[in-house]
Amino acid sequence: MDNYIISDNLSLLAKLMDIHGDNPFKAKSFANAAFQIEKLTVPLQDTPRDGIFRIKGIGESTGKCVIEMLETGQFGLLEEYLGKTPAGILDMMRIKGIGPKKIATIWKELAIETLGELLYACNENRLTLLKGFGQKTQESIRQAIEFFLSNRERFLYAEVEKFAGELTTLLSRLFAPAKVAVTGAFRRQQPIIDELEFVIGMAIDQVAEKFKSVEGFERLDNTDDAVLLHYKEHIKIKVYGVEADHFATKLFTTTGTETFLDAFFAHTGRSSGGEETTEEDIFANAGIAFIPPALRETAAIVQSAANGALPALIQATDIKGIIHSHSQWSDGVASLEDMAKAARDQGFEYLVISDHSRSAFYANGLHVERIVAQHQQIEELNKQLAPFRIFKSIEADILNDGSLDYPDEVLKTFDLVIASVHTNLKMPEDKAMARLLKAISNPYTTILGHMTGRLLLSRNGYPVDHKIIAEACAANDVVIELNAHPRRLDIDWEWIPYALEKGAMISIDPDAHAIEGYKDIHYGTLAAQKGGLTKERNLSSFSRAELEAFLETRKLKKGL
Repeated sequence: MDNYIISDNLSLLAKLMDIHGDNPFKAKSFANAAFQIEKLTVPLQDTPRDGIFRIKGIGESTGKCVIEMLETGQFGLLEEYLGKTPAGILDMMRIKGIGPKKIATIWKELAIETLGELLYACNENRLTLLKGFGQKTQESIRQAIEFFLSNRERFLYAEVEKFAGELTTLLSRLFAPAKVAVTGAFRRQQPIIDELEFVIGMAIDQVAEKFKSVEGFERLDNTDDAVLLHYKEHIKIKVYGVEADHFATKLFTTTGTETFLDAFFAHTGRSSGGEETTEEDIFANAGIAFIPPALRETAAIVQSAANGALPALIQATDIKGIIHSHSQWSDGVASLEDMAKAARDQGFEYLVISDHSRSAFYANGLHVERIVAQHQQIEELNKQLAPFRIFKSIEADILNDGSLDYPDEVLKTFDLVIASVHTNLKMPEDKAMARLLKAISNPYTTILGHMTGRLLLSRNGYPVDHKIIAEACAANDVVIELNAHPRRLDIDWEWIPYALEKGAMISIDPDAHAIEGYKDIHYGTLAAQKGGLTKERNLSSFSRAELEAFLETRKLKKGL
């Protein structure tokens, strides 16, 4: 083991000790030893063992650690610390601008253990509430994380959407007049993208030859009908080449999943595609309705199309109001007035302001006296902004025992309540289910927020039985949120059909912590389309009058 590895191990140990809040003098001694060893010109391996203790900066404890590494190749104390440190904390140590003390604060005060969670917290303006963190520090950390994450293998749909559009334009220009279209998982609007796929109406050998002369593309591999590339952004790109007459068929067969295609060709009695001019021709020749790309996932959708039972998918323009948003009253960036005016100016009929409840101290959650003050402001703003309306709401924490964060006399002052889990997320399924089911049964719970607490590519949600939760929500007239933040998209689209079948209502909600967050409705709508959601079954598609009637009817039914 050479000096540099020994120095790095000691330095890492010192940082981990700082993060865990251990003896600062001991941590400093390991850091100093690392610094001194790095400057040595003689290999420690060639130094007599008793001579190691005479090196400047190496004492009894650090010397024994050095000898352990030299003789065994192991470092037990470091392994001990690594064993009790989440892997995501180690990732944070690689981010520029976040030292051990800041990492310790983030971990212990916000319970954040992954880079994805940390990025989400930055986007929610959460770090500025911590001592020693300002707006500039938060923004610097956010940018550093995004740069770090740009080198990974998998991406959120939202992270590659703009690039996919730009690349489509670039390829269309390069290969004109041949047709070019995006295909695969991106065309199906999958929330997570492993590679961007394109179809070009040109023979694959000509496509491959063309890429050799185009700057910026790195060729990784090729198959009989495709070329695998990298281009600037670090997501993989797969380009299919096909004769122009087969373009529509290739687009069709590369868009749908294998399960979908097997069911489709079983229905048509064919084993593969033909030479139809357009995708519309393919479906017409099969005698079934055109299936939007987003729905080409399952076998069941083929039968639905054959039966003429495809849903009229919800569109982003069907959203009439902003449900689930946060202002400066808790951890939002903008004032309540600015949030409301921006929603109004963007054509929405209402804003459901749902700042965090009191247990969310890390998000400046509202205590009772602040709720009263916020409600007074809402009433004043509603007089000024009419007919636009701000609905009084709260994102009430679901506590460990499943109760909500306020007593009934406080909950009844809200027009609606969004109930969400934010703490103690590492629950077994039985605990999570008991906690959620009790909250769902609370008559004041109007919407169940982000059902599993997941953050895509960052944090798995706590385990739940989606069927039982959907059935409970339907039985208790609780709306299931489809949290539209592209890192959440929770409820997962795959469970929307079951929820709808059981009679539950969905609500596409942006969970906006800034005015810019309203745009996330776009991503929520894309996910909702995959689940077959229609505007009639989406709460945020209700007009102001319809929402008022819905809430009044629900309260009467609940005896509230």
